[in-house]
Amino acid sequence: VLKALLLRDWAKAHMIMLYMRSTEGTLRFVRGMFGIMMTKLEVGEAPKATMPEASALAFRLAEKCEGVVMNANYEPLLDVPTTAHILGGCCMGDSAETGVIDAKHRVFNYDGLYVIDGSTISANPGVNPSLSITALAERAMSYIPARAQLPSSREQPERAPLAASV
Repeated sequence: VLKALLLRDWAKAHMIMLYMRSTEGTLRFVRGMFGIMMTKLEVGEAPKATMPEASALAFRLAEKCEGVVMNANYEPLLDVPTTAHILGGCCMGDSAETGVIDAKHRVFNYDGLYVIDGSTISANPGVNPSLSITALAERAMSYIPARAQLPSSREQPERAPLAASV
């Protein structure tokens, strides 16, 4: 393990495996002690940090590659799974009581404010969400009205120079 960690060209000598499995459930962000963001299981099955089938696959691959299986140490010790794709938080609804944004990505009760990112996706799609986020962003842009044509610089009135303070 020490040899694997101390290799000079780490990226060429390492393989990162990602194993994903869908479960039915909902996690909600809550503030824990000292204001630390935590998750609370709201509905369904709690996600697990270790999955026997994923471990078996990793060990088989390591054997074929003459490698070493490693993991983020806190995952199996604390049974805390991690993700690089935190989604949700600004879900669509038909009113401020049922969501944060409407179907055109406009924030309820805040004219001109739009949310166009992964927070608008209500559930983990089970794959990298970047294309879903891109598609939602393109769709949202189609609802934003075009900006009025601005006068050209020759037509703009002269402005007084800004005063500089020293």
